[in-house]
Amino acid sequence: MKKVIFALMLPLIVVSGLVFANRETKNESTKKQFQKPLSAAEKTAAMKKWEATPDGIKFKQWEVSSRGKKVYAAEEKIWKHLTDYTNMEAVVTSLSLPPGSRLGFGVMVRINDDDYIVTFDATESQLSQLQSLKINDKIMIKSRYVSHAPKYAYPIISCGSLEKDDKVIFKRVPRKGGC
Repeated sequence: MKKVIFALMLPLIVVSGLVFANRETKNESTKKQFQKPLSAAEKTAAMKKWEATPDGIKFKQWEVSSRGKKVYAAEEKIWKHLTDYTNMEAVVTSLSLPPGSRLGFGVMVRINDDDYIVTFDATESQLSQLQSLKINDKIMIKSRYVSHAPKYAYPIISCGSLEKDDKVIFKRVPRKGGC
């Protein structure tokens, strides 16, 4: 009888030990997620450190190249529309993104004689409406965010909403539980 009780108690002790050990690990990772924000000096030091890496050096070279200057100039032209969240009239120039891009679904557009990549954070139901776009369609885009990357020769606009023929065919849905 003692052997049976011992045989039952031993696995119970081992499993409870593993559960408590796992709980402590989760608590430690939760504490690490809530670190205090970096100070301005720490941010500057981290940026200087990154600029000394090979990727940082390549990025700095791209910024001063004619290709980088062209991207920054195109961003500057639409900056007022982004900050005011106003419509930008655009013409669809391509229904596909540049080869090798990893931006998800998007199209190429022309706004005021400059080319841009427009990306969409779309659900499956929204994709069907977006896939109805054709080359030379006139659309109205609203966005709050533009980015750039040395890999692309165009600024990247994250679309907030898109209208075609005064009908909204895309509106970004905010993510749940986040920003």
